[in-house]
This record gives sequence, C-alpha cells and structure tokens, in this order.
Amino acid sequence: MTTATISEQSRSRGRPREFDMEAALDKALGVFSERGYHAASISELTDAMGLASGSVYKAFKDKHGIFLAAFDRYRAVRRALLDARMATAATGREKVREVLTFYAISSHGESGKRGCLVVSSAKELAIFDEEAAERVAGAFAANEKLLLDLIHLGQSDGSIPKTLDAATAARALLCLIKGMRVVGKTGRTEEDMNTVAQAAMKLLTP
Repeated sequence: MTTATISEQSRSRGRPREFDMEAALDKALGVFSERGYHAASISELTDAMGLASGSVYKAFKDKHGIFLAAFDRYRAVRRALLDARMATAATGREKVREVLTFYAISSHGESGKRGCLVVSSAKELAIFDEEAAERVAGAFAANEKLLLDLIHLGQSDGSIPKTLDAATAARALLCLIKGMRVVGKTGRTEEDMNTVAQAAMKLLTP
C-alpha cells in the first residue's frame, strides 16, 4: 500500500468530504421556504443539499442547526442584495424607495409565493423556540433601524421633511414591508406590489 493511499484513507476516515457551505444552505433554504420548518424532514434537507447524513450532522448537528444556519445565510444574502440596490440612490428618500421596491419585487411571482423566511419563522417558531425568536427579533430590529437611519439621512439631506416623526414612520414601513411578504404568498402581481410601494412613500410626508 502506498503512502498516498494511506494518507487518502486516513483523511477520509478523519473528516467528512469538504462541501460548499453556502451552496448547501441555499438548497436548504429552498426546502424550508417551500415546506416550512416542521414539515421539512432531515432526509429532504440532506437530499436537497447533496450531502451525506453524516456530513450534515457533523456540520449542523440536527435539523434545528441547519435551520439556524440557513436563516443567517438568508439574512446575509438579502442584505447584500439590498445594500447593492441602495448604493445607486443619492438621497435618503430615494434609498427608502429602493427598499420598498426591493420588497415589492420579492413579493410577487415565484419569490412572492415562497415568502420570507423571517416572517414565516416569526409565525412558526418564535413562540416556543428561543434561538429562533432571538434571530427573528434581531432581523426585525435591524430592518427597523435601517429604515430609521434612512429617514434620518433624508431629513439631513432635505429629501424628507424634518417634521416627520421618524421613529413612527420607520415602524410603519417595517410593518408594511413584512406585510407585503405575507400578501405576496397569495399570488399578487408585480403591478399590485409596486402600487403598494408607491403608496408607502406617502408615509414620508407628514
């Protein structure tokens, strides 16, 4: 037996095959989005992720671990896409418009029917799952802070009236964008959701 063969066998016994974590979590996200947490089975997840069950258990321990990792991946990807979209806007007001447009795009068609993992987790898990509840609360808080920061930016650059109650407006917009993701699951059109986004901009005028 050659040294190379021994090394290969030792490596295969000592650790699982390396895999693309982000790609695997993206596949898991698809299962959770379509099936929900409780209906998604570990076998469906391992099949979708293209991994052996041993690799999955070693990396994530259990279904709950997969879900939490997928949740974090979902938030990171969504925020990166949103940041890229906002980067093209010059004023606070236009950045808020980009946020609303981003959610309108996500709330129709196939993406709309899949819904939002944050919103679905708030409904399905947050009541009895402390870790999930903390992540949902953190996601909502981050969304609200982003909106508040953008409104403050708009008030500083003159694109949003200083007389606007920024905190109340940010909270109202948070409720609206999360509501858009819920309504989007019913099969609304792009025009439907764009109309909602346009109407929401009126919240920035006291």
